[in-house]
Amino acid sequence: MILYPAIDLLAGSVVRLRQGDYDQQTTYGTDPVAVALSFVEAGATWIHVVDLDAARGGSPVNRPVVAAIAAAVAGRAQVQTGGGVRTVADARALALAGVARVVMGSAAVAEPALVAAASEVVAVAVGLDHRNGEIAVHGWTEGSGVQLADALQWFPTAAAFVITDIPRDGMLTGPDVEGLAAAAAATSVPVIASGGVATLADLSALKAVPGIAGVISGKAIYEGRFTVAQALQELAS
Repeated sequence: MILYPAIDLLAGSVVRLRQGDYDQQTTYGTDPVAVALSFVEAGATWIHVVDLDAARGGSPVNRPVVAAIAAAVAGRAQVQTGGGVRTVADARALALAGVARVVMGSAAVAEPALVAAASEVVAVAVGLDHRNGEIAVHGWTEGSGVQLADALQWFPTAAAFVITDIPRDGMLTGPDVEGLAAAAAATSVPVIASGGVATLADLSALKAVPGIAGVISGKAIYEGRFTVAQALQELAS
């Protein structure tokens, strides 16, 4: 099971939001490349990067930062990045920036065929971020009317599903293991769990679920609940 330590970018800084609320942010650093390198030096083989500015509907102002992270970890780790990946051109630009996999969320839900088209350029994970089963879009600011259970059937070319339980995100309340297990059982596409991870026991619980291939952790690492090295050891044990 793969650990994806997370770097969320807002105006070039490393931040975490509570439940996706841009008005409730905590800044953890102003040097995202250094943060990424610290994760890799601890043994991480993937880094999960989110451009929060682009996700909310702005321009991809953090794309040079994403490229700098990818260049810094090249040959040691791969970068998966999301936030504002709305077109095949966006996917291509990120691939050229050194990203190994992009995450398409709002655009994928609005136009599922985009995922197949972008998958010809770079591996595509589909971000299915939900509140009580309803997929949220546009930086989690709007409901889509689409249910998670339905969306799981729409993307046969997806490299993975990144499933985020928004009410748990950034709250350190534990992941929705039961819901994630149901989602993983409903698809043959690997599931990456996101939202709520707070302890090594949470990682252990997710590791035991068939079909969950990875877990994203951000706040728990930044708040010192566990280190990247400890998380990797737990997932490997």
